[in-house]
Amino acid sequence: MRVGGFVLEDVGFDVPTGQYAVLMGRTGSGKTTLLEALCGLKAVASGTIRLNGRDVTRLKPAERGIGYVPQDRALFQTMTVREHLAFALTIQKASGQVIQQSVAELSRLLGIEHLLNRRPPGLSGGEAQRVALGRALAARPGVLCLDEPLSGLDDETRHSMYELLEHVQQSTSVTILHVTHNLAEAEQLADRIFLLRNGRVECREGDKK
Repeated sequence: MRVGGFVLEDVGFDVPTGQYAVLMGRTGSGKTTLLEALCGLKAVASGTIRLNGRDVTRLKPAERGIGYVPQDRALFQTMTVREHLAFALTIQKASGQVIQQSVAELSRLLGIEHLLNRRPPGLSGGEAQRVALGRALAARPGVLCLDEPLSGLDDETRHSMYELLEHVQQSTSVTILHVTHNLAEAEQLADRIFLLRNGRVECREGDKK
């Protein structure tokens, strides 16, 4: 995989279905590039990407069954929280009843029922992250990719997000790949930790109890 003069070669790792994996590495090591390749946002020159037993290497992002939360959250500033949670199913032309039920379930899971009529400019950092998670989960993906989801949050909000992410993973059984450079965060959440260093991925079991 090449981006300008930056190259990742012979990168390989496996995340068992339903586990919470954290990918770590220094700034500029290629963590986000690797995540975007998995999501189909960057092309790979060679090799294979398999998700839940499927070869998705050449599939479009929408066909991969991945929910993605970028570091900047990429929320639509003019849309309400309700509209964000409904967005994926609206694109898929789901029925109004299915959309309404999904919005209710997601807002309850994420603790944002009271925010449904708000728009992003009126949300705190933690609230905005919950909305971004909800939008990513709306299509019931098999894999959830999170790029630095807790960066910029204060300590209290960060710890509440630890609990939320664990709750989401346990409630949905989604396989999670979470990018961070924060070791404490990784050890709190991960079943296994991957370290991207010098273009290679090393793996160790996480410390999560």
